Amino acid sequence: MITRQFGVPVTSTGAILRRERDLGTPLGQETAEVLQSGGLVSDKIIIELIEDWLRLHGSHGFVFDGFPRTLPQAEGLMSILARLRSGLDLVIWLEVSEQTVLDRIAGRLQCGECGFTTSSSSAQFANRPVCPYCDGHLERRNDDDLSVLQTRLAEFRTKTEPLACFYEKMSVLHRIDGNRDREGVFSDISRLIEDKR
Repeated sequence: MITRQFGVPVTSTGAILRRERDLGTPLGQETAEVLQSGGLVSDKIIIELIEDWLRLHGSHGFVFDGFPRTLPQAEGLMSILARLRSGLDLVIWLEVSEQTVLDRIAGRLQCGECGFTTSSSSAQFANRPVCPYCDGHLERRNDDDLSVLQTRLAEFRTKTEPLACFYEKMSVLHRIDGNRDREGVFSDISRLIEDKR
């Protein structure tokens, strides 16, 4: 939605890693097992991937979905941005209850081609699970199960929650209630982006 409205490229480390896995690169093979179990790939590898991606796509702005996830990743990103003579204007912290996360993961469908994500409860895709943007097949991710989710939530509590303080000190953090429908959340995000343009 951000890319369509603002023309800003969006990616996630998960999308980058899944692409590497699908291409069968050594990095993709190395990290596939970690992803399957719900663990986090090493900060060093993630930071290298992000720097490569920013050099290719980040010259006119960027959005990372779910990155950084650890303090070393956040510090690595700041070093990359300094080298690229770029800045960080906005960090959006979507506050979502664990029950909402569980409900959304249980019904998540994702396009294997472009990464578009929707819900299996969406009437639009109930009878024809095809991506509206690239005609790729919408399917459940193989890492969307309860045990993987519990691992991710534990990792979030210990490694990601401290980032709130990190970005609050930089005065770039904005909290948004993510328990609402996507249109309401996107409306709030859009206002924040417009304010920074």
